[in-house]
Parts: sequence; C-alpha cells; structure tokens
Amino acid sequence: MHATLTRTRKRQFSNAVGLGLALLVISACAASRPSVDLPDISSWEQRQAVLSSIVDWEFKGRIAVKAGDEGFNGKFNWTQTGNNFFATVGGPLGIGTVRIEGDDDAIVLTDEDGVETVLIDPEAELFYRYGWTIPVASLRYWALGIPDPSLPAETAFDEDGRLLLIEQRQWQVEISRYREAAGQQLPRSLTASNPDTRVRMVIDRWNFFER
Repeated sequence: MHATLTRTRKRQFSNAVGLGLALLVISACAASRPSVDLPDISSWEQRQAVLSSIVDWEFKGRIAVKAGDEGFNGKFNWTQTGNNFFATVGGPLGIGTVRIEGDDDAIVLTDEDGVETVLIDPEAELFYRYGWTIPVASLRYWALGIPDPSLPAETAFDEDGRLLLIEQRQWQVEISRYREAAGQQLPRSLTASNPDTRVRMVIDRWNFFER
C-alpha cells in the first residue's frame, strides 16, 4: 500500500509540475488580454447558465481569514482557465505569498520558500499546515455568486434575484454586497464560514476573456 501511495504521489507531482508551468503561462497571457463584458444575467436562470459556463476569467482582491485566535489580512488573486486555476494569497501570517494551483487531477501548494507540495485533501492540509484554510474546490463558483453545480445546496436570494446565501460542503457563504463589473452585477464582498475558519473576500476587480 505504501508503494502504491508513493507511486500515486510521484505521478501527481509529475502532473503538477507540468500544470504549474502551464498555469504560469496562462496567468501571463491573461494579464495582456483585453477583458470583455458579460451577456445579460439579470435573472437567476440566466445567471446560473452564463456564469457556470464561463471558462476564462480572473479576479483581484483582498482576503481576511480568522481561525480561532489566529488570523491575517492579505491580497488574494484568482485566475480560472477551464478547469485550471491559479491563486495567490499574499502575506498570510507574515510569511510571504502562498500559491495554490491545480485542476481536476492535482492541486499544488507553493510556499514562501518556493517548495512545492501536492495536496491530497487541500482544505484539511492547508488547515494542518497554517491553521487556516480556504474552500478551494468550490470557490470558483461561490466568488461568481452561484453554487457549486456538482453538489446539493441551500440558497437564499435578494429581491433582485441575486444570491445572498449558499450552504454547501459544511460551508456557509454570505454575499453581502454586489457591484457592477463587466456590464453586470457581480459579488463585491462575501464571507465563507465553517466551524473552524471564517474567510472574508473583497473583490476589487473582475476580468472576463474571450475563449
């Protein structure tokens, strides 16, 4: 069993190295492309259909994490291209920038010293390592103001049909503020909480790109 696990980790790490190089190229390319406006998402049905199919976008913002008596504030950027994502958390607990990147097959953490670690259970391993975590698997959807379509969800809406509350995967997500971005109303402030951690995000800038 140990040998099998070792081979699995080696295969995941090999995939992750190639993935990391690809995502660095993707991030650099995204920075140089003009952004585009979104189509109409004024109804909940339109919002779900459009935003769940978006495959090339990014946001830049700030994050505040509270876990027990510990916490930090920092910069938080996320780039999504298809199933690949590239996220940076800047300045947690004074240790510099942490990079998290991955796809459906592998997720890799690069710490402040440049050491790469393949994460088997990302949320649990981040909590074990740093004492805080972020909802890596579903954040790409929650940030856009829709539930993760792969899981059951409890939801609540405002009078304009925009999502106010999501409950999924033992996380409760509250979207407290929307703002106009890319020609539509998108989340500006949201808070995701579970029994161990509270993550507050303020999104300062959205960019969407043509595929």
